[in-house]
Amino acid sequence: MSTIHLHQTTTLTPDQYVAGLTDFGPGRSKLFPNSADDYLKVHQLGRTAADVTEGSGGVWERLQYDWSDPNHVRLQHMGRGLKL
Repeated sequence: MSTIHLHQTTTLTPDQYVAGLTDFGPGRSKLFPNSADDYLKVHQLGRTAADVTEGSGGVWERLQYDWSDPNHVRLQHMGRGLKL
């Protein structure tokens, strides 16, 4: 399995960053244009983890989010496909 590390400089606090990344409610596409509301499905949501399907334009991806470490948010790819 490949591992990809992304780094981004921001003026957000760590709490603000995690809050934005882990807000799976309506309007997510305002922050993440490739996550259309009609594709968004939260399969499971916990205090520090979530199992989510999201996508747009006919393509979806299922991800497991883990933010149990306040310094890192981990996304693990679980599957992808086409919405017909």
